[in-house]
Amino acid sequence: MMRVFYALLISLFVAGQAHAYSYAAAGKEPLIDAREAMLKAALEGNFEAAQNAAGEISEELTYLTKDYDSGLSEAFENALASQDTPALSAAINRAFIAEITRRLQAGAKNLNDYQTAKVLVVKSKRFFDSMAGELPGEKRQAADEALRQALEAIGNPGVFGVGKREPDLAAYNTAVEATLNALAN
Repeated sequence: MMRVFYALLISLFVAGQAHAYSYAAAGKEPLIDAREAMLKAALEGNFEAAQNAAGEISEELTYLTKDYDSGLSEAFENALASQDTPALSAAINRAFIAEITRRLQAGAKNLNDYQTAKVLVVKSKRFFDSMAGELPGEKRQAADEALRQALEAIGNPGVFGVGKREPDLAAYNTAVEATLNALAN
């Protein structure tokens, strides 16, 4: 009987550890990490290291190129081959805009699942914040405000129903369109 108790206790402990680990790993963003590594290497003139960092996100770039920005991978290849730091920065920003687009579109599909929609919008904002310093003031302000409106449009489940606001798909779509327009060249 004690063995069963200990086995159950250990399995609960191990399951709790696995869950905690996977939750912590969920916050990683390879594109953001690679951006920092690529730009640092490029600014140091080490394009081999920049190329290696780009290789770390090849799956993400392939996906984004296929589904969101058909010239994205080529922009990276050209920037790295010509050792052009401004072109590399522009390619990274294109990848971020494609990622923001992907997440905001997924948010629209998940608007009735508050937690999922919120995570998608908040992560879109994280990508925007990573590149915001490179945007002109007006574009930066417009995109930032539109992302805030998207977050507002997902509604709020409230606490035990108090303060509940239903999601507003029309307002969300308007905010997404405004975000993407502000980020467009």
